[in-house]
Amino acid sequence: MSSSTPQQLRVKPGRQFPFLSRHPWVHAHALISDGSRFSNGSDMQRGDVVDLVDMDGNFLGRGLVNPHSRLRVRLYTYGSTTPIDDGLWRQRIDAAIARRRLTRAAENDEAERLVFSESDLISGLIVDRYADCLGVQFTAGALMKWRATILEHLQQVTGCRQIVVRVDEKTAKHEGLDPEPATLAIPGAELTAPVGYRQNGLDLTVDLVGGQKTGGYLDQRLNHQAAAGYLRGKRVLDVCCYTGGFGLVAARQGADQVIGIDSSAAAIAAATESAQRNGVAERMSFLQEDCFDALKRLGDEGQKFDAVILDPPRFAGSRHQVDQALRAYRRLNSLAVALLPAGGILVTCSCSGRVSRSEFLNMLVDVGRRGRRDLIILENRGPAPDHPLAVGCPESDYLKCVIAQVA
Repeated sequence: MSSSTPQQLRVKPGRQFPFLSRHPWVHAHALISDGSRFSNGSDMQRGDVVDLVDMDGNFLGRGLVNPHSRLRVRLYTYGSTTPIDDGLWRQRIDAAIARRRLTRAAENDEAERLVFSESDLISGLIVDRYADCLGVQFTAGALMKWRATILEHLQQVTGCRQIVVRVDEKTAKHEGLDPEPATLAIPGAELTAPVGYRQNGLDLTVDLVGGQKTGGYLDQRLNHQAAAGYLRGKRVLDVCCYTGGFGLVAARQGADQVIGIDSSAAAIAAATESAQRNGVAERMSFLQEDCFDALKRLGDEGQKFDAVILDPPRFAGSRHQVDQALRAYRRLNSLAVALLPAGGILVTCSCSGRVSRSEFLNMLVDVGRRGRRDLIILENRGPAPDHPLAVGCPESDYLKCVIAQVA
């Protein structure tokens, strides 16, 4: 499949600066036209190649258009001579995998992120490897035109046993696609059981068919390890524990007691099974409950913990939700701090890319001020290195993990 000669889309006066900095997202409101028709009057089709130009016709970048999405164009190259074709996707996938091999290569039975969307210059594609299987998530409708090429190359370069492809309902709605809960991309290779893999010395499984996103959450794995070092011999409350993440590693490395809380019954069941498989079930227990309700209840009961871990889902999906998200983070962290005695450990996280690191830290300042407590940051962390940051796309700096002592 090769691209046709790109037609031009022009940005409004003064709207070219993000693209000069190589930001890949072009929203419809940044364009002179509405981005649904070309200058010759023909309708745009999802996946058409377009050249973005400024008011004077100067080239800014080349990308793919999706007239069904408010994120109208995603840019994939800033060179006017670079075609968008099968070869580009193969080269970008190869480069992404090579980037992961610059440091310690993950073992065959471990898990890693192989492609991280904007950070690997393939906006709208996420690929996670769990041992010999891949979880692939398409978040850009325009990329579906090259779906077969991408999946075939992933299978070729990884030698994977199976690829599970997902398009979640929210993405489908915004991109004009049909939802795709889980599709097996390799014919004849059945996937009837969860996939087993190793991480942080634990034997884990992931349900690539029924789990969230591409399966599990790999970005926190080094933070799990770092936090566990502060939790030996402690009574730990792990809030929004999902399938066990922080708590499992803490229990394995010597935490005295871990209570995990999550609103998902499926996540609690998976966490319980993982605790049993890894020989830490006697030190772990789990409750299915809303995180805010649980923290308030425990506070009303007068309970105290040596450490509280907060790893909530994304609170801000857009810039319009940032203030609301910060209020939610403030409430969650205030409830957690109230459960900690002097010297207690708070591990608090945010995966909302729209909430900056400085905004998250300022939220913690406000928590300390309102609660008349001092928060002393021991570590200010981000995701594992296989979730790199593209400096031209600050939204890719999404994960904050703060380990603090509360005085």
